[in-house]
Amino acid sequence: MDNHRNGIAGFRLTEHTWMTELGNWIDAISPDGRRAGALLFDPRVIGLPGVRERVVNTVMTDQHLVLGGMGGLIPVADVVAAGDQVWLLTAQAVSPTLADLLAGAPVDPAGAASVLTETAQTLLALHAAGVTHGSVHPGTVVITAEGAALLSERGLSDAIRGQVSPRERDAAGWASLARGLAASFTQTAPRAAGLFERAAGTATTLGLEPARAMLSQERAALPGGLISRDALARAARGRSAFAQPPSFAAQPPPAPQDEGDIVTLLHVPASGSPPRLQFGPGVGGPGAGAGTVRQPETTAERIWREGRDGAATVHRPEKRSQGRVAKVSRRRRRRTILSTALFAVVMAGAIVAWFRLTDAPELAVRSIDVVAPKKTLGCDGAIVLTGTVVTNGGVGEIRYEWRKNLDKEVVKGSLRTSADKTSYSVPLRWTLSGKSNVKATATLKVLSPGPARTDKASFTYKC
Repeated sequence: MDNHRNGIAGFRLTEHTWMTELGNWIDAISPDGRRAGALLFDPRVIGLPGVRERVVNTVMTDQHLVLGGMGGLIPVADVVAAGDQVWLLTAQAVSPTLADLLAGAPVDPAGAASVLTETAQTLLALHAAGVTHGSVHPGTVVITAEGAALLSERGLSDAIRGQVSPRERDAAGWASLARGLAASFTQTAPRAAGLFERAAGTATTLGLEPARAMLSQERAALPGGLISRDALARAARGRSAFAQPPSFAAQPPPAPQDEGDIVTLLHVPASGSPPRLQFGPGVGGPGAGAGTVRQPETTAERIWREGRDGAATVHRPEKRSQGRVAKVSRRRRRRTILSTALFAVVMAGAIVAWFRLTDAPELAVRSIDVVAPKKTLGCDGAIVLTGTVVTNGGVGEIRYEWRKNLDKEVVKGSLRTSADKTSYSVPLRWTLSGKSNVKATATLKVLSPGPARTDKASFTYKC
């Protein structure tokens, strides 16, 4: 893809793309030369009845929240339609995500605490405003060049499913995030790992506010007692998908393309009525913007203001002209918006995305059971113990580990679950040698999703 020629509604598209359940995300350059993002919705998702309207209402709600003073969200610049395609354009880069950073190297404990603190703060502010995120995981936590943690895709997963996630789902997603970070520090920073595990349990049982307070009050468990963005910012800058040269913003606009009629879907609700906003008085309404007299501070604004770190940056979208016309039609030269290869990727992932958009429950482990053969193991032999993990049919990832009582080896593993299966086998092969008569015990522990579960079984080795 040619970065200088391919674009949509003034946003230039780069070659860095990745698939999610919503469609194809692309790193982009905004019309004023800053890093931004573009999401081309999967046509089989956005084309479902009512999905486009729900997406538009969700984005408009977010815009009013951000303009009302809430930080912590990736600001959306526009949602446009070009023929049968629907694009979401952001005023802030949407990469790297926390998932990107974790794929490269472990995040430092101070940075992990910063991510957990800031995401909890944002979720609490959303809940105070009467809305939820609905899809909190490492792929929706964006790390800025300053090390701030911003949430992307707020409400979009719910919008395409036609549902509203409860606050408990956000708390469970945050707890899973905390447990995932804790797992990376088990060996290198066990006290920090313990703190994150406790915070995860607190979020699940008592809520996000006590969990966030715990991170601050028990920061002595972190190396140096610090909650800091510094190393996180360096990691984010090192993982940026593309470097923007100084002259990039001065490049001429992209060559005209045949995008058909480009229509902004914001400001003119498809249903003919404004989106239903559930936050209290003081947050700007549909007409909020430049020149609006600020009303008394809302609970959501107060939570964000009081909870944010002194170094945090509130990212606000650029003020939009109130006189902008709803429809902008420009005939462009015969050229596709994206290369044929990109569309092949989108269509190849459409079926996978479709199957992910089910009503499967959030993954939970119902029980685990470990069985060992009853026979005695003879000299220099091997035996296979079988662990069975039973789930509720949710889709996701199970992380587990085996421990042996006769040595310090820890065998770690993971497996992906599917909606059509609830029972999974987790085998362990154990080889023993030498002259001995001992009782060997293997313990299986499911680390996530929580709460942690364990079971064990024993056999006799006689030689």
